Amino acid sequence: MPQTRHIERHFTAGDTVRDIVIGMSDGLTVPFALAAGLSGAINSSAIIITAGLAEVAAGSIAMGLGGYLAAKSDAEHYDSEREREKLEIVQIPKQEMAEVASIFRSYGLTTEEAAPIVKALSQRPRAWVDFMMRYELGLEKPDPKRALQSALTIAGAYIAGGLIPLSPYILLRNAQTALRISVLVTLVALLMFGYVKGRFTGAKPFRSALQTMLIGGLAAAAAFMIARAIS
Repeated sequence: MPQTRHIERHFTAGDTVRDIVIGMSDGLTVPFALAAGLSGAINSSAIIITAGLAEVAAGSIAMGLGGYLAAKSDAEHYDSEREREKLEIVQIPKQEMAEVASIFRSYGLTTEEAAPIVKALSQRPRAWVDFMMRYELGLEKPDPKRALQSALTIAGAYIAGGLIPLSPYILLRNAQTALRISVLVTLVALLMFGYVKGRFTGAKPFRSALQTMLIGGLAAAAAFMIARAIS
């Protein structure tokens, strides 16, 4: 009887999705709150657009740089831990072999069952270090292009998100009319973004959508009320 070939499908773009979520969530929320706050104090679309675009530019650069530095730090941490493991398997091999055996025992193998595997692994220094990095420290080798990709993804997502609440002010002259449309458009965008984020991250999509919309709406409402009270 012919057998159907088993094909595994796993989601492997976790880092990229995380960067998009970070950039888009802040890009939608911060310029939205800024524009709403300014609308509570002034009735000038030109000023709101200028301030909003300046914030989008500064925010995208700051967040992109933050993503870049975070990815670089991960790579540097991995390299330093790998060098330490290389020294340990040379300087204290028996202790490291005991740690390997302990890892196998945590998966249900007995000491006798693990012994030949530990011995075979100890004869392959590079594989031994790889094993310790993954199963002792829980570290995966970072993609060398990760830092730049992370910076560009976060910055691009921030810009894309930031232009959504600002677009009504760009298209309309009356700031108060633009505010109402901006609120409607941005809340819908937050709802859709939250739903998609939930689908990708494994959270409940509708709950994620409502939470994302609520947080963005509260931030904008607080900014608007504070600006209105001060003005």
